[in-house]
Amino acid sequence: MTQNLKEKYLKEIRPALQKELGLSSIEAVPKLVKITVNSSSKDFKTDKDLLAKTKAWIAAITGQTPLETKSRSSIAAFNLREGEVVGLKVTLRGNRMYDFLEKLTGIVLPRLKDFQGVSTQTFDQKGNYTIGFPEQIVFPEVEYDKIGRIQGLQVTISTSAKDSQTALMFLRTLGMPFTKESQSK
Repeated sequence: MTQNLKEKYLKEIRPALQKELGLSSIEAVPKLVKITVNSSSKDFKTDKDLLAKTKAWIAAITGQTPLETKSRSSIAAFNLREGEVVGLKVTLRGNRMYDFLEKLTGIVLPRLKDFQGVSTQTFDQKGNYTIGFPEQIVFPEVEYDKIGRIQGLQVTISTSAKDSQTALMFLRTLGMPFTKESQSK
């Protein structure tokens, strides 16, 4: 893939943000650190076919094989034993990270039903942004006939911004479509 978003960030967005934020160094401008995609299910421990299908669609949407996350301790109330698979995650960095963000903002989010923009309420204090998807079929790589069942997933965009307002400004310049009421702030 061509590096449209990465090149645009380096040549246009970063210098503009430096002026807008009044920073003396170009290296102080916020940047993407990583994007984490994860999904979990209580049925992973019993249904190995579901686990294999989930690995396949996560690998298809991210271009990277997911890592199994296992429980650290046993919890009797949840019928969970230590070491059982509870989720799958992928951490994207570098070119894959920019490609995924470009696909997310340009293809996936506009495919959502009645899409009006993403909320600004899911920033944490350190400038990271999380989006939850109730179903994985909004990604064009996922074929409905091959997934087994509908599952949700979570996408976390980690930035080097020091606070949520700076991260909001940074992600907005990268093309993240925030809701209309958040743009009037």
